[in-house]
Amino acid sequence: MDRTQGQIEERGYWGSKAEFLLAVAGNVIGLGNVWRFPYLCYKYGGGAFLIPYLVFVVTCGVPLFLLETAMGQYTQEGGITCWRRLCPLAEGIGYAGQLILLYSCMYYIIILSWALFYLIFSFSSQLPWASCDNTWNTDDCVNLAAKNLTLNRTTLINSTPAATEFWERRVLSLSGGIEEIGQINWEILLCLIAMWVICYFCIWKGVKSTGKVVYFTATFPYVMLLVLLIRGLTLPGALQGVVFYLYPEPARLFDPQVWLEAGAQILFSYSVSVGTLTVLASYNKYNNNCYRDSLWLCVLNSCTSLVAGFAVFSVLGFMAQEQGVPIAEVAESGPGLAFIAYPQAVAMMPLPQLWAVCFFIMIILLGLDTQFVSMEAVTTSVMDLFPTILRREGRREIFILFFCLVCFLGQLIMVTELFDYYACNGACVLFLSVFESLAMGWIFGAERMFDIIEDMTKSRPNYIFMLCWKYLTPLVSVVSFVCSMVEYTPLTFNRWYVYPDWAYVLGWLLALSSIVLVPGWALGQLFAGKGSLKQRWRHLCRPDPELPLTTEQRAEMKETPLNTEMEDLVRANIVDENGY
Repeated sequence: MDRTQGQIEERGYWGSKAEFLLAVAGNVIGLGNVWRFPYLCYKYGGGAFLIPYLVFVVTCGVPLFLLETAMGQYTQEGGITCWRRLCPLAEGIGYAGQLILLYSCMYYIIILSWALFYLIFSFSSQLPWASCDNTWNTDDCVNLAAKNLTLNRTTLINSTPAATEFWERRVLSLSGGIEEIGQINWEILLCLIAMWVICYFCIWKGVKSTGKVVYFTATFPYVMLLVLLIRGLTLPGALQGVVFYLYPEPARLFDPQVWLEAGAQILFSYSVSVGTLTVLASYNKYNNNCYRDSLWLCVLNSCTSLVAGFAVFSVLGFMAQEQGVPIAEVAESGPGLAFIAYPQAVAMMPLPQLWAVCFFIMIILLGLDTQFVSMEAVTTSVMDLFPTILRREGRREIFILFFCLVCFLGQLIMVTELFDYYACNGACVLFLSVFESLAMGWIFGAERMFDIIEDMTKSRPNYIFMLCWKYLTPLVSVVSFVCSMVEYTPLTFNRWYVYPDWAYVLGWLLALSSIVLVPGWALGQLFAGKGSLKQRWRHLCRPDPELPLTTEQRAEMKETPLNTEMEDLVRANIVDENGY
């Protein structure tokens, strides 16, 4: 920071270590832990799915988590400028990660607005998704929560559950296709505005406000999860649901799709490769033990996913028993679980309003801190790019307001599912993880990163992390990326609606918009530089000489009396070690 600019505000630090831990926990533990992991576990081999899951945890999840946390803490920079200081050639990774975060900020908060809409209706004397007497219901509607209801399989196939009609006709107001824009659902729009206002005030003062909010948003979902877990396990049919969730099918381990889904789940659940962890860690003091923090946060994340599966499938087992159908017919993933299957199950319980309120409060809080922390990551990264302009009194609040308005206006014309499937899909994150590990493992140097972590934490990481950064993580990510391209299937809605060709083109453009930034930035910088190609390459692979020195490097400098010019020379030699 330019100290001569008196009006430029200090970047700041977390008020305490607990604030950092809760902020990271709130970010990485989100909706995917509740509505995606349990579904993937049952669908791809039950307990056997944990084998590829743990393989990706060890080879990709934890190593990248530690790497990004250490990068932020060491440089004290956001998701873009940290790359500028560590490896300018790979700065495009920072831009790509922030673009993916921007896309996710635009679609993720829509899910929160739906959850708020459901929460409001949960206080009704009669849950609207537990009745067929509403204006939006059709003649094919059937209330599965009705007492003494007897249905045969043919009737179930030819009818539509009340919860499904509430979701599709009342909440989404589905049109005939993507070509028909349809009318704005003003109630959902008001819920969306409310969520934007909440997120704005969660981060408008930076870590000063974010660090206080996470004390509630990161902890209270666990209270709700515990309540729902106890309730679910005491329901009839819960045991069958849990067995269905974890029953191992070892034969599924030979299916490449199982490994792809495990890898994508790890990258999303651990929130790696997009710069969020780097930003959050950049507000730590230099000597914080990020090594220990990273290990415990990864354990917490995976354990939460596993426990959430018991809470979800115990309820689905109850619902399947009540309907007299196999659990596979009621199990859903994503919005289908949160807004159809679970509300439908809640409607069958005694005191349905109570359990509906608990569930949707949990959903909102799980998603809320993921949303506002992502917003914090983007705004911090941009402010670090232009500190002399944006880091002045009052300008942060104005910039965040502008950011919220731009995202809000973009949402009015967006197709949420298209954004989720293409712009923020696993292939994009896998692509970034390949180049991130290569850049830090080979260009910056895994050994140098080890020395830095040891200097910051006073403990040297396990050697397995060096192997992962240099070999295992890029190899596993490349194989997974290639397989995801080979196994690609076009997006469909409700398993039957096929989008027009132009929608798929738009989806791929959204996906490529982040991917091309990595090679595009590197090539642009190589062509724009001065000197020979070799000189330009070496310059772009050279870290910032003003980066903090480790204790060992400072000790080497003190052994011989050096003036200021000699000190600069030593810094240059340190930068050029290993041929760079």
